[in-house]
Amino acid sequence: MIRFVYALFMWLLVPLLLFKLFKRSSSEPVYGQSVAERFGLYDIPAQAGAVWVHAVSLGETRAAMALVKALRQANPGLRFVFSHGTATGRTEGLAMLQAGDVQVWQPWDTPQAVQRFLNHFQPRIGLLIDTEVWPNLIWQAHDQAVPLVLANARLSDKSWRKAEQWQLLARPVFNRLHAVWAQSEEDAQRLRSLGAPVTAITGNLKFDAQPDPDLLRLGHNWRAQTAKPIVVLAISREGEEAALLDLLLAKPALLEAVQWWIVPRHPQRFEEVAGLVQARALGLVRRSDLSDTPQYQELFQTQTVVLGDSLGEMPFYFGAASVALLGASFEPLGGQNLIEACACACPVVMGPHTYNFAQAAARALSEGAALRVDNLAQGVQLAHDLALDRAVQSRMAGAASDFSKRHQGAVAKCVALMGELT
Repeated sequence: MIRFVYALFMWLLVPLLLFKLFKRSSSEPVYGQSVAERFGLYDIPAQAGAVWVHAVSLGETRAAMALVKALRQANPGLRFVFSHGTATGRTEGLAMLQAGDVQVWQPWDTPQAVQRFLNHFQPRIGLLIDTEVWPNLIWQAHDQAVPLVLANARLSDKSWRKAEQWQLLARPVFNRLHAVWAQSEEDAQRLRSLGAPVTAITGNLKFDAQPDPDLLRLGHNWRAQTAKPIVVLAISREGEEAALLDLLLAKPALLEAVQWWIVPRHPQRFEEVAGLVQARALGLVRRSDLSDTPQYQELFQTQTVVLGDSLGEMPFYFGAASVALLGASFEPLGGQNLIEACACACPVVMGPHTYNFAQAAARALSEGAALRVDNLAQGVQLAHDLALDRAVQSRMAGAASDFSKRHQGAVAKCVALMGELT
């Protein structure tokens, strides 16, 4: 009965999905491409036996990259089917494609769409990255004897409490997974309580993701050639940009010695954030208007804010910055991935909301790679002071780099586990 009710619910949401895709495609055209794939309809040939990797968005795709690379090295000739749910994930995933691989949209979670996907590609095994638990996807794979592994699995305390309230749906889904490889013991305990077959604790794949060295070098060149240190509000979400700008206007001294950059999480919000800057009569410089060297110093006046309106350049932004304010941690949104900033040796100042990366945040704090504040006002002042204190900033940068390296190893564990399954 629960499967029928859930399937009916997902069918009723199809018009909303189509409307959302149409709306998003106006600012991100990728959403308007290959829409039929969302319903399991493909115009590309497929050969049975590939490894299916589902990485819904940008963060999951980057986490999967190091694992896919290692799997290819261990199994030359291995073919992959990559599925994604967002434009940023699909765009980033292009870098993983090799001859024989296929990239498609995640099928919408109805029995028919999922069944068509599985019948068409006939994967030997599926790897779902992070928290990608879709009931019909898991039920259909189980029915067709396709082993699904939830890799790099995490379940925040907030998500766990919500799943506990929906045990009638959650338990029969989790216990039909073939295996779960959890990031931490805490994640494993929460997942086991829902019936998930946790077989290993691997650590976090995101620690094994390496920043693009060319982009990181470019950022370091910017930092070396700019007159003022840079603080970046990184991967920001709704409400945070306006709050930052109001704080800067309320205390102009913050703008005098430090350059402030904002990099929004979602590209469709670039114009919105640009409007927030201009509405406050602050100067606006867009990353997309700049060359790869800081030749336009006259643009960076005291009242100027830089908008990071480019995709795939986070190593550049973290490399250029002396300090990063962690987006989505100053509103109750769970925080963004601080591991990437630390891998670029960029100290992090984060707010109180980091439940999406609770363990990594706690470890970064204890190992001196990050600092936590109660609100954005405190964070802005602390980031400003830290950017101007080169000795402390340098010490934290070293701690951040050490932190990112110390917790690597999840990829090797997952490759070994895959060897036992294939």
